[in-house]
Amino acid sequence: MLKAMRLQDKVALITGAGGGIGREAALLFAGEGAAVVVVDVRDAAGKETVELVRAAGGRAGYFHADVSKAADCEGMISFAESEFGKLDVLFNNAGIMHHEDDNAMTTEESIWDLTMNINAKGVFLGCKYGIPALRRAGGGSIINTASFVAVLGAATPQIAYTASKGAVLSMTRELAVIHARENIRVNALCPGPLRTELLMSYLNTEEKRQRRLVHVPMGRFGEAREIAHAALYLASDESSYVTGTEFLVDGGITAAYVTPE
Repeated sequence: MLKAMRLQDKVALITGAGGGIGREAALLFAGEGAAVVVVDVRDAAGKETVELVRAAGGRAGYFHADVSKAADCEGMISFAESEFGKLDVLFNNAGIMHHEDDNAMTTEESIWDLTMNINAKGVFLGCKYGIPALRRAGGGSIINTASFVAVLGAATPQIAYTASKGAVLSMTRELAVIHARENIRVNALCPGPLRTELLMSYLNTEEKRQRRLVHVPMGRFGEAREIAHAALYLASDESSYVTGTEFLVDGGITAAYVTPE
């Protein structure tokens, strides 16, 4: 007997899908039967993800959107519905980690605003326009990419990034409670340190990388595909009783350093 694909007949929109977690999730979701809307500001990277999905036999379309802009977020949701007929899964994954993000004294206000606009406001706008579409589809799953730093301060100062991910986590909890009886689940995916271009370009010296790695019980950086598999679970009906969670996929780092209340 053939095993049913985990996202058969679902439509998923993934922001920041031009690389890293977003690209891996796009490939994985499509391989499990979903039609995927690939969203990014980097057109070449986003279109490459679409080509990779199609080359593997999946369905995908590309939409250019800056998630910090309301019109772009409204547009990406409309594109999903017009292109594939509905929206079942919204993966608010786009985010930045700016090289000039440091401690509270040295981080410029402009870096704070930029980080908050993409990482936190982008999630808000995705939900603002995405939730009505999920309602029209009869429910669905929202996955918001937060971070382990939302619950555990980073050893390397990155005040704007950490605060933005804390905002994503608290926003996720509230959205989950508000929409729980509408068959809309909302969960925060909290990756640990990953071997992605985003983090490796930030931890740009071996000293910085070792300072982060020494805190990870598993002793290695995670891979984007490992996080994509966690997102797949949250996107699928297998997680039908899971909402409002901080889904930590972090190599044990928070278990080592967070003291239970």
